[in-house]
Amino acid sequence: MAKKALVVGIDDYPSSSLSSCINDATNIASVLERNGDGSVNFAVQQLNNLETHGELRRYITECFAGDEEDSLFYFSGHGYIDSIGGYLVTPDFSQYEYGVSMQEILAIMNQSKCRNKTVILDCCHAGFMGNMSIADQETAVIKEGVTILTASRKDQFSYEGVFTSLLLDALNGGAADVTGHVTSGGIYAYIDKALGPWEQRPVFKTNVTRFAPLRTVAPQVDISTIRKIVEYFPDPQKDHRLNPSYEPTNSNKVKHEVVAPYANEENIAIFKDLQKLEGVGLVIPCDEEHMYFAAMKSKACRLTFAGQQYWRLVNDKIL
Repeated sequence: MAKKALVVGIDDYPSSSLSSCINDATNIASVLERNGDGSVNFAVQQLNNLETHGELRRYITECFAGDEEDSLFYFSGHGYIDSIGGYLVTPDFSQYEYGVSMQEILAIMNQSKCRNKTVILDCCHAGFMGNMSIADQETAVIKEGVTILTASRKDQFSYEGVFTSLLLDALNGGAADVTGHVTSGGIYAYIDKALGPWEQRPVFKTNVTRFAPLRTVAPQVDISTIRKIVEYFPDPQKDHRLNPSYEPTNSNKVKHEVVAPYANEENIAIFKDLQKLEGVGLVIPCDEEHMYFAAMKSKACRLTFAGQQYWRLVNDKIL
């Protein structure tokens, strides 16, 4: 599966230099190159301190050229907005010629034959990305396969280090789902929760039929354990009955009060899996705070709504 990423950081602006954009770009490039297990992820091209808007536009065009499965563009630097639209500012900016137009970038992405096209912008006013100015109105024109994630709304400043720091945490596993996939939707949800209502607000725009992972990390629970969910819950709406034989410490080998039925290896193995699934929010004990007491008091456990969703994925052979 061909995946390529263009990562650009610009610090050296003639009248308003920045200090952390190249460092942010370097860290993003490093984490995108490999998945959590060390396997190859994106083929990354990192470019620092591009001097002209012509250079930046050329590399963006090349990023979304071809028919790769995934193409991603990350930018950290200055952003600008005027009555016409938004721009990624380059060091050769001048009045009325600020840099690469966000409308141009959107047009390039919309015309691209790549299956999944993602742009991530850490710059001021980045939230304009995805809009096309028509007279005094702004209309979103995002074609299928395009995803936009920005550090701030169109009318907000983006403070150095804030957005990309959270983005790195998300890519390193903070935004991973139970199976270890980190998607753009998961990243936005992670960053959105981390930033309060008085801070810069991230913006997320997308038109996709499915979220492709931008990176994978070790899953919170082994996939083989998740697939057993249909064995433990033949009907996702019905509870799995427990009893003391599921609890490994309920054994004559342990010096404390034990109750029948005593622990047996088969139920202990099932219980360990159920506890793992509880740990990631797919299973909850019924009428008890902990799975231990649900077992010792011969109660039950049930699938959460998320658990029922994963049950369907396994049952339908999607996972």
